Amino acid sequence: MNQISKRKRKPAGSSPGSVVYVGSEKTAPVSITRIRYSAQGAEAPTVITPSECRPEPGQAGVVWYTVDGVHNVEILKTLGENFGLHPLVVEDIGNTTQRPKLEGFDGYNFLAAKMITYDGKASRIHTEHISMVYGEGYVLLFLQDPGDLFAPIRQRIESGKGRIRSHGSDYLVYALVDAIVDYYFHVLEEVGERLEKLEDEVVVRPTISTLRAIHNMKRELIALRRSIWPMREVVNAMARDEVSFASSGVKIFLRDLYDHTVHVIDSVETMRDIITGTLDIYLSSVSNRLNEVMKVLTVMSSIFIPLTFIVGIYGMNFHYMPELEWRWGYPAVWVAMLSISAALMMLFKRKRWM
Repeated sequence: MNQISKRKRKPAGSSPGSVVYVGSEKTAPVSITRIRYSAQGAEAPTVITPSECRPEPGQAGVVWYTVDGVHNVEILKTLGENFGLHPLVVEDIGNTTQRPKLEGFDGYNFLAAKMITYDGKASRIHTEHISMVYGEGYVLLFLQDPGDLFAPIRQRIESGKGRIRSHGSDYLVYALVDAIVDYYFHVLEEVGERLEKLEDEVVVRPTISTLRAIHNMKRELIALRRSIWPMREVVNAMARDEVSFASSGVKIFLRDLYDHTVHVIDSVETMRDIITGTLDIYLSSVSNRLNEVMKVLTVMSSIFIPLTFIVGIYGMNFHYMPELEWRWGYPAVWVAMLSISAALMMLFKRKRWM
């Protein structure tokens, strides 16, 4: 809740298309990188200014622009003017809480997605908002945080491996979305390992920290589902050509990517069911431990009840009690109490109450 409250928000009542950055506060400078490539070769990545980031009509091959950071509203407006983007598209680029979606416009398409990575040091999931604007011969990629998440794709372009150079911008967009889905699988592997450890801990020795970890994982899985579920609709729209997007050769890869998204969603749903069952096991384990403690206390109380009865009788202040005058009265009471205790313990063991 504290992280949500610190986010910048769009003022209530703002007109549609108002470009406002919505997300955590950032002060780092925004950088723009350009990569040109075609079947004949690829240029080295070049850092350019916002005014230089614009379509290049007649350019052979594909131009890939990467914008690291969406918190500078002025740069977003400049790029929107350079590429002729609708104000609503520029608004969605600056809104890091935007739900994943795919929309078609005149001459270009807009795609919003969520990149999910796992921070092993902090043992938590990191979600990043990613936007793409793509048209004939270019792809404009917006990243919420600076990083090198798509380094393998860039390396494939530079080395000439794979099919990227021989295809157009549609295949580059497919490769970027495919990398995003691959990161989903990596995150699910890490979450699955944590889930297995939680299951073992719940069965062996659950503690209050175990309950806290279960609730944290439930929140993470809910956040994963919220980010991943819409991606199935996005990939399905890309594969079915609901917007002007892909050539027939790329659609084959998109259908395979759609299967991957369905697999990821099924895994998330399975993990949600497992964590719910783990919570039930935790409650059962705590209840069983309490029952074991109560059973021990009950057995001990049952043994001492007759002894308390005997001591209570001889603790009465009646003057005429024959046993008080017996020479062996005191040892006899001890023998009786020990015999009763031993008999009760043998009875409880025979009934497997101990």
